[in-house]
Amino acid sequence: MKAQLIRTGLFALAATAFAAPQVHAQQLGACGSLQNHFGPYDYRTAPPDRRKIVEDYHFTPQVEHLRKGQSSSSVGADLSYTLRAFPNHPRALNAMANLARREKTEKPKGSEFTLDCWFQRALAFAPDDPNVLGVYGVQLLRDDKPKEALKHLHKAEAKAPNGNLYYNIGLAYFELKEYGKAREYARKAYAQGFNLPGLKEKLQRVGQWRE
Repeated sequence: MKAQLIRTGLFALAATAFAAPQVHAQQLGACGSLQNHFGPYDYRTAPPDRRKIVEDYHFTPQVEHLRKGQSSSSVGADLSYTLRAFPNHPRALNAMANLARREKTEKPKGSEFTLDCWFQRALAFAPDDPNVLGVYGVQLLRDDKPKEALKHLHKAEAKAPNGNLYYNIGLAYFELKEYGKAREYARKAYAQGFNLPGLKEKLQRVGQWRE
């Protein structure tokens, strides 16, 4: 994917409190069960002490940036632990996606499941979470699946619109050669102070940008 994507997985959340999903024992076929010895907890509403336990010992900065494992010898194992406890942890999902891309495999070393399984688990656990929808949409865009990406990005937009989403939606429309919509979302992103020039430059190269 040549587009300049936003890959942090950080999407604005609506201020309303969310109820914890009641799917803890749900079976997901090859993607296992959501049942876990610690949690699973909704990352949006989990008590700070629950987050701290996992993030201090498993999802440390060195794990998030794929430098090395914290409680195990592999980054993938620590990310697996984090996503078992918090299936909808957006930064951990993004880190797992980056690890899979770096290792050029669907199932990174130390990971209990494939990358797609981690996303399916997150969507089953918290289907209304705009962060999960946004991170998954960006991942699909990186995998050159703009139509599929738009489905998830638009769902995220409906729940928590922000410049990051607008930019990536614009990129997806650009890949589909729907330049009018790409330009519309580029303007929305830039109106919010989003300053990556990649989408604008792409539109300029095909004569589809007017100041």
